[in-house]
Amino acid sequence: MTLIETDPHTDAQAALQSKARDHLWMHFSRQSTMTDGPGVPIIVKGEGHHIFDAAGKRYIDGLAGLFVVNAGHGRRRIAQAAARQAEELAFFPLWSYAHPAAIQLAERLAHLAPGDLNHVFFSTGGGEAVETAFKLAKQYWKTQGKPSKHKVISRAIAYHGTTQGALAITGLPVMKHMFEPVTPGGFRVPNTNYYRAAESGFGGGTPEEFGLWAADRIEQMIQFEGPETVAAVFLEPVQNAGGCFPAPAGYFQRVREICDKYDVLLVSDEVICAFGRLGHYFGASAYDYQPDMITFAKAVTSGYSPLGGTIVSDRVYEPFAHGDATFPHGYTFGGHPVSAAVAMENLDVFEEEGLLENVRTNSPVFRSTLERLLDLPIVGDVRGDGYFFGIELVKDKATKETFDDDESERLLRGFLSKALFDAGLYCRADDRGDPVIQLAPPLTLGPAEFDEIEQILRGVLTEAWTRL
Repeated sequence: MTLIETDPHTDAQAALQSKARDHLWMHFSRQSTMTDGPGVPIIVKGEGHHIFDAAGKRYIDGLAGLFVVNAGHGRRRIAQAAARQAEELAFFPLWSYAHPAAIQLAERLAHLAPGDLNHVFFSTGGGEAVETAFKLAKQYWKTQGKPSKHKVISRAIAYHGTTQGALAITGLPVMKHMFEPVTPGGFRVPNTNYYRAAESGFGGGTPEEFGLWAADRIEQMIQFEGPETVAAVFLEPVQNAGGCFPAPAGYFQRVREICDKYDVLLVSDEVICAFGRLGHYFGASAYDYQPDMITFAKAVTSGYSPLGGTIVSDRVYEPFAHGDATFPHGYTFGGHPVSAAVAMENLDVFEEEGLLENVRTNSPVFRSTLERLLDLPIVGDVRGDGYFFGIELVKDKATKETFDDDESERLLRGFLSKALFDAGLYCRADDRGDPVIQLAPPLTLGPAEFDEIEQILRGVLTEAWTRL
């Protein structure tokens, strides 16, 4: 009798897929990929700017996990910092108490943040940070005797989170209709997608003229709704959803003027753009504007432990600094001691290895490498900043015609995402607007990796064009 040998490694993978199919509910994902399909990619290891799946195949992490692992994977010293803190104090809340890790991190972030942003309210992620800023803006105006100021303005297609409050700020209708009615008070203005500026109503002109036009739409919305009702404007330094929309020169300076004119708070949502993504600790510093609040998360720990927060100006903090005033808001794990210790070690890595300088030096090279793809008929636009770029795909470069729903289904979900992954590149093929490939790798990459990414993209996009 012949014995049939089995591969324990393959058996282990099959067992994981079975458990995932039966019990795991993924985020923003079609469960049918597990229940009706072959399964889901299972990532088991990270090292530097690479990840490895359960079969041992290596991929370039072209998205830093999810705009998170800025310092790169496999940093033993960061893991050890977490272990040391867990041994000493694994948990204690910030509810009327404090602990050294949160205090030290708050001081450090205040020193890194621009201007008088000196006070840090910790949460565990980006959505919570935005929720904090939204609630704080409304309470702040009540303390100022202006209780009618409760509305918030954000940009079309912008993503600011999925909690009921943050959904009011998020500008993606497809994410809201299943949960309506959401928290009222959110209003939308055009974003800074210069490639499709005409579709926003811009009559034509330079990027700078478009930026001023887009900023003036914020003023128009404030006037229309009534300045006495508008609490805050929420903007990302580079808008993520839709595919990396940088703001033209002068845009944020004009927005700051408008907010000052109408007594409206400016919130810089930097859940993605902070901690080196744009070559600075904060995107507001990269674009030289002063917000009243900054929201952060993701790369503050490079993903080694969950942490988020909202950094608040002296002006906004002052009503809560004296007497019996309280901000009745908080999270059990906000400012978790292990996460705070991880963040401190992560920032040490940033400083010691010059990661911000690496981004500033190599960003032009990254851009020019990706712009080589503009010779392909399917590539309409390459845009972004720092280590954060989007490649918009089109059917017709001359007319900028995009894909209909069926074509997007076939191109993005049916071919592109899987083909890029199979070719060794983990990134994002996103159609929360127009079909765009997004790249936001760890800050450790250099020109050699840019070339490798470009070659993978070129091969897959060339094949994608033949499938249309």
